[in-house]
Amino acid sequence: MSHGFQNKKFDEGRLMQVLVSPIVSEKATMVAEKSNGVTFKVLQDATKYEIKAAVELMFKVEVKGVSVVNTKGKTKRFGKSMGRRDNVRKAYVRLKPGQELNLGGEAA
Repeated sequence: MSHGFQNKKFDEGRLMQVLVSPIVSEKATMVAEKSNGVTFKVLQDATKYEIKAAVELMFKVEVKGVSVVNTKGKTKRFGKSMGRRDNVRKAYVRLKPGQELNLGGEAA
């Protein structure tokens, strides 16, 4: 899987903004246990290569692969008026065997 993009250097300031927040949910925890991965909410225009570089830079771990899912925002009612939730882009980041990323902050 050697593409020309992998060796490209990204702007460090941009990489610090790519990961918006970790997603801590039941589904994300199951994915983490099953495939040694973590789930993040990321910027709408973030690429897989940027996400990989950002995780490796911020958490000092080796990334095996990145899967990205775009979720459309739901339409919701607020009294008489209709509103809409924001669209969300999620990244499922798989880590190489032996790598561990602890988002909880508790001591192991």
